[in-house]
Amino acid sequence: MRTRTGARVGQYAALLAYLVFLAFPLLWLLSTAFKSPRELGSAHPTWIPRDATLANFRQAFDEQPLLRAGLNSLLAAACAAVIAVLVAVPTAYVIARRRTLLSRAATGWVVVSQAFPFVLVIIPLFLVLKNLRLIDSLAGLVLVYVVWALPFALWMLVGYVRAVPAELEEAAAVDGAGRVRTLVSVTAPLLAPGIVATGLFAFVTAWNEFFFALVLLKTPKKQTLPVVLTHFVGAEGVADLGPLAAAAFLATLPSLAVFALVQRRITGGMLTGAVKG
Repeated sequence: MRTRTGARVGQYAALLAYLVFLAFPLLWLLSTAFKSPRELGSAHPTWIPRDATLANFRQAFDEQPLLRAGLNSLLAAACAAVIAVLVAVPTAYVIARRRTLLSRAATGWVVVSQAFPFVLVIIPLFLVLKNLRLIDSLAGLVLVYVVWALPFALWMLVGYVRAVPAELEEAAAVDGAGRVRTLVSVTAPLLAPGIVATGLFAFVTAWNEFFFALVLLKTPKKQTLPVVLTHFVGAEGVADLGPLAAAAFLATLPSLAVFALVQRRITGGMLTGAVKG
């Protein structure tokens, strides 16, 4: 009994330490965003601002077009997530259900493609987008985000499809349901948690992406939020710390809100799938 209690206490302590480790950057960013310039330059920083102020937020919006950049990021991330899911769902279903040499090759491509670094693929992508006349456009950026998120999205959804028993589809076919109706009525509800998780992954990845947006977007009005955040750093590498922290904190809120909203649906979908199974 003592051994079990000690192990449980150790697990909770490790979990608490991990949560503190994850929350520290966000809490420090929030604290910095509300500090005055004098307090930011203090040699003895504190967690809680002595004289909390909103001046950093006002200055951030005055210096940079954060709202417009946020809308660009939201449009690119939402479109990339929707397109990636629409392409990945039927493809993952075929790969999972058809155990052929082609499906194995596709699975191998999914795994290998994750090893390519950004620098290796940026030049071919740039040339392709140049030929398509999609350089310096959100449409071209969305296309890049879809291509980059698709391999991992396929890998995720293949696992979800394989977790759905094929016997359920066979039973529906015996009852007279066609292929399309079986997929819509039987398979799709059980895949809902996987679809939501995949869409969330694609959205957050596109929302936080910086390198592709920096290279492909040159017009200031089309730049995304991560690129605009770099404008708070001067030519000599000196950061305007207060406005930068305020803008960075605001940039984290949409992805946190989306995750908080979708997390309940993921859990609910898993429970629904378990009951139906």
